[in-house]
Amino acid sequence: MTTFTVSSATKLSESDLQKLETYANQQFGSDAKLAQVIDMTQLTGVKLTLGDRELDLSLFASLKSTPTIKSIGTIISLGDGVAMVSGLSNVMMSELLLFEGGTYGLAMSLLTDSIGVVLLGSYTHLKEGDRVETTGRVLSVPVGPAFLGRVVDGLGRAIDGRPDPEGSEIYPVENIAPGVITREHVSQSVQTGIIAIDSMIPIGRGQRELIIGDRGIGKSSIAITTIINQKKENMKCIYVTIGQKRSFVAQLQNTLAKFGAMEYTTIVAATASDPASMQFIAPYAATAMGEYYAKHGQDALIIYDDLSKHAWAYRELSLLLRRPSGREAYPGDVFYLHSRLLERSCRLSKEYGGGSLTALPIIETQAGDVSAYIPTNVISITDGQIYLESDLFNSGFKPAVNVGLSVSRVGGDAQIKSMKKIAGRLRLDLAQYRELAAFAQFASDLDAKTKAQLEKGARVSEILKQGWDEPLDVYSQVVLIWLVTEGYAAKIELKNMAPWKKIVLSYLTTKAGDSTLQILRKAGTLTDSLLVELKGLAEKIGDLTQHLNIGTEV
Repeated sequence: MTTFTVSSATKLSESDLQKLETYANQQFGSDAKLAQVIDMTQLTGVKLTLGDRELDLSLFASLKSTPTIKSIGTIISLGDGVAMVSGLSNVMMSELLLFEGGTYGLAMSLLTDSIGVVLLGSYTHLKEGDRVETTGRVLSVPVGPAFLGRVVDGLGRAIDGRPDPEGSEIYPVENIAPGVITREHVSQSVQTGIIAIDSMIPIGRGQRELIIGDRGIGKSSIAITTIINQKKENMKCIYVTIGQKRSFVAQLQNTLAKFGAMEYTTIVAATASDPASMQFIAPYAATAMGEYYAKHGQDALIIYDDLSKHAWAYRELSLLLRRPSGREAYPGDVFYLHSRLLERSCRLSKEYGGGSLTALPIIETQAGDVSAYIPTNVISITDGQIYLESDLFNSGFKPAVNVGLSVSRVGGDAQIKSMKKIAGRLRLDLAQYRELAAFAQFASDLDAKTKAQLEKGARVSEILKQGWDEPLDVYSQVVLIWLVTEGYAAKIELKNMAPWKKIVLSYLTTKAGDSTLQILRKAGTLTDSLLVELKGLAEKIGDLTQHLNIGTEV
């Protein structure tokens, strides 16, 4: 027969004990007998204990809250940010646990005789034998507009030297991805401000587009440019840094503040000096912050920089928890690690909020190997990838986007009609140019048609070059591409294409140039009347750029 104890400062009468026994069996769902223990520290009321479960009916407990049952346990081993705990028979997977001293932990491994807990804070004050208790809650973070302009950690606590932001709601860090019925077709575009992407690899609101490439070739720069370009797009942005240096986070904050982008951006930072547990939860917490905007009818953009380091942090935790390892020592559920994260990004139907969450995850490759474990996982999860190539970067082509290996599977439906029409053959022409250019290195004599194709491709390549801090309005991009593809830059010396581009963009800011852009915005597509307007603009630009023509002394 199971026995539970009742602790009180004085001896209870038989009738009181009988009532307590009936009440306790109802609460514990058991059929146990009661044994009384005199405890002089239990000054008021009683405390019932059955195994590792405890029901506090003292006056002090009743003043705090209504009586609740919680599992209790003790630390049996501790180290490297992971604690093994005995007891806790009623613990749930991913439940938040409270340690002595106020430190919280996350139950990540449920074994027959112990629980593997990942610690979410300082644990230097903890020791073996310390008490642990369940909270009955999952890990949650505050969310809301108060986080815009702030730098916080994965628990929503400020790390920018200011008070913690007060969230308007509390969202669980781990959330089930929206179902098929709650989603809507991607139909609106995200304008990155980068010509190569907006024209040939368009991104839609609610899409997951991977940015992949080797170290130090401009992956983060594309993400930063995209955030800067959202100033007039009414889109909230979240930048998650995982395993990056603290100096990078400070530099990122200063850069975004310089361009006025921190007004609509939240930085969630889990730096290289933070525990692996904080690096693990940061992307999920940031996604919860983004889900808040989507469920309130707003559009949000989230950057994960980068998921390679996120996988490393998860691998570290899994090995410390002694989970079975597989390929490259990653645990068997590493695919699920990223799929459950990225599937939360989508466009919601109006009945479920009507907003969207667009994800731009970043993956770092080694020597351009996109067939490695984590890259292939994330490529298969996302709706396309922007592939950055080291050879292009080293040759001075920035952003170093290889349009031949890059693809956007759903963004084409969201692309504006004028850009879709004008950039339809751009990808093919550029791919053919690069193929021809490779062969032309070995050819001594080329026919006129091949030379013309090489020259046109070279000019298209030149206008695709762009600084990270120079995002362009999509309609200015349309005009630039149209001028080059229609041959209005054919007479320009190749070395003068950068000055020519600068003159064109400068002219588009004048009253005459802006009126053409306004007509283009209203028309939406390239109508006959608009083509006449563009031809008139081309003639004016031709007059302004005559000094850049071939054979002309500059």
